Amino acid sequence: MTTFHRPFSAHHPRALSNSPDNSAPSLNHVPISEYFGELTFGMSQMREKLPKEAYQNLIKALEQGKKLNRETADSIAAVIKEWAVQKGATHFCHWFQPMTGLTAEKHDAFISIQHTYHSEITVLERFSGSQLIQGEPDASSFPSGGMRSTFEARGYTAWDPSSPIFIVEGLRGHTLCIPSVFFGYHGEALDNKTPLLRSAQVLSKEASEFLKALGDVDVKSVHSTLGAEQEYFLIDRELARLRPDLILTGRTLLGAPSTRGQQLEDHYFGSIPSRVKLFMEDLEHEAYRLGIPVKTRHNEVAPSQFELAPIFEAANIAADHNALLMETLKRVAFRHGMVCLTHEKPFAGINGSGKHCNWSISNDKGENLLEPGTTPHQNLRFLAMIAVVMRAVHRHSDVLRASIASAGNDHRLGANEAPPAIISIFLGELLSNIFTDIQKGVAGQATESQIINLGVSHIPDISKDYTDRNRTSPFAFTGNKFEFRAVGASANVSVPLAILNAAVSESFRDATQDLKNLLTKKSGSRDEAVMELIRNYAQETETIRFEGNNYSVEWQKEAKKRGLPVLATTPEAVMVLNRPEATEFLVKTQVLSRSEIQSRFHIAVERYNKTIHIELMTLLDMVQGFVIPAMESQLRDSLDLVNRLATTEGQKAQSKRVSEIEKTYTHILETLQKLGGLLEEGKGLSSEERLMDLLATKALPLSAHLRTACDSAESLLGDKYWPIPKYREMLFSNALS
Repeated sequence: MTTFHRPFSAHHPRALSNSPDNSAPSLNHVPISEYFGELTFGMSQMREKLPKEAYQNLIKALEQGKKLNRETADSIAAVIKEWAVQKGATHFCHWFQPMTGLTAEKHDAFISIQHTYHSEITVLERFSGSQLIQGEPDASSFPSGGMRSTFEARGYTAWDPSSPIFIVEGLRGHTLCIPSVFFGYHGEALDNKTPLLRSAQVLSKEASEFLKALGDVDVKSVHSTLGAEQEYFLIDRELARLRPDLILTGRTLLGAPSTRGQQLEDHYFGSIPSRVKLFMEDLEHEAYRLGIPVKTRHNEVAPSQFELAPIFEAANIAADHNALLMETLKRVAFRHGMVCLTHEKPFAGINGSGKHCNWSISNDKGENLLEPGTTPHQNLRFLAMIAVVMRAVHRHSDVLRASIASAGNDHRLGANEAPPAIISIFLGELLSNIFTDIQKGVAGQATESQIINLGVSHIPDISKDYTDRNRTSPFAFTGNKFEFRAVGASANVSVPLAILNAAVSESFRDATQDLKNLLTKKSGSRDEAVMELIRNYAQETETIRFEGNNYSVEWQKEAKKRGLPVLATTPEAVMVLNRPEATEFLVKTQVLSRSEIQSRFHIAVERYNKTIHIELMTLLDMVQGFVIPAMESQLRDSLDLVNRLATTEGQKAQSKRVSEIEKTYTHILETLQKLGGLLEEGKGLSSEERLMDLLATKALPLSAHLRTACDSAESLLGDKYWPIPKYREMLFSNALS
């Protein structure tokens, strides 16, 4: 067994260094505006570089869904290649997001060879329109959830022109990355991005129709926007390297709590350690060059935990940027001698990490439709929008819960640090009172005076944050947006966003028809009909609106009484995807086909089983390879000491300590054997669903017992015996800078 020397010891042979491996590039105080997006090629560059006709054809393709002709595609490819080569790019790739939850890319060189006389070869840089528009990576090794056989390897990537092309810099050469969708031979979506793009399209159509019914007849399009707050941990790379659990699973499977954790509440918004500050500056410099509008950085609640947040963007671009940002976080951290952890719960006993998705909807004029307006009509529209969104979340809270389910997020949700697994909506006191009054019929008519009496027309005169925050709510209205707080830090946000967009699209479609029916009933009085619609939806969604403490046991009981779905774990949540009646809205909105939904169900089950199995096998390896040998070494030395002690009192005291270690040792061996037996039992099960149930209900509780025993052993053993870095070392190494 390799001896691990405690890094806080003066004799540590590899004392921690607060200097990064490579110093960050000097920014020379250049304003961000001068280099923002310099590694991206988007619509503004297209407009500047392309021939007028080619640019107009591209706009038509984006706005009307028309295919690009070959001549236009070649023109676009030519200007992109010229720009990329000038920037130092030697390769290109279609950058896509398969259902692994990560991103994928296959690099091809720009070079093409030309044979000349005497067998000489001339190398040329070439990049055609066909290479830009479509690629063909082998799809057989990506998860498809049974949509295709293993031997059916063909898959295609297709350029998404709505998302900017970008360059990722390497040490020797750079790569041009083309944001793409990924689909199978028969057109099935094999990625997370395609459903999001579909949901954006249907949301625009249905929301526009509803706005026209409200009286906004000139609306052309509507799109969802997103600002994704990203939480993460930074751990010294040399310490992480000595933890097999961090390397293989992204979280610690063993570890006694540090005597100091987050109980002093001194880390949150505190002074950023200099080592971390240097990392953040380097990260932001790279993000800005990639066109990612990072706005905020700060210390989070737990030690060595941090957060960054971007400015709002169109949802599909924001989703791409978040996926790219997670890659950049890890790459820059490594360069600074650290490891970035985006797992939802890397350390037990302290806060985990989420990704708060701030979601809103805007029209083609740039107006935020979830922002209170300055006229009674605008505020009536605002209330109608809130009502439609509430109805969508109320009707499909179970599928929204399934969209954020993962083995990692199970450790975080409901742990008094994150929203519970019960989806509810928080509106804040003012809006809640307004909807309650509408529901009760206090506002009998939609006249200007009635709306003023409701307080709606006065909303703009109050601070934008006219309601206090409820950090315990999984879906909270926060002034001009809804904050979907339950999304996990490692999640690909395209998944919950596509589900949310689809649910809201269906709600808009129904609302349009409901409003037309009410207009007939109200003899054409639009404001009266709109108020009636809002009242009906307020009554329908009453059960999901909750203003109190979502952490409380009382709320969990109350939620069950109200009939809300209580899906505490991933195995419970993902089974929703196997219920056709629950997911029919995804088919109706054409965001996902029935076979695509089924594939995602099978992938979710398989991913859960594989994740838990890897964690359990890693735990067994660590217990057998580290914990048991360490305890045996301590026991040998302690028993030897008993025989060497001169006094009876000393021998008794030491024997008591030996007995405690021996008792823990025996318990670990017995639990280890039981857990191994359960894993063997799992091999013989006939279905992935049965295996998931076994792992969730039997194996995980047993592994928790094993961990508790091992953490007790860590506290009992002397420092020199414990072979892996402890919590106090990993969580507070950055504090030394």
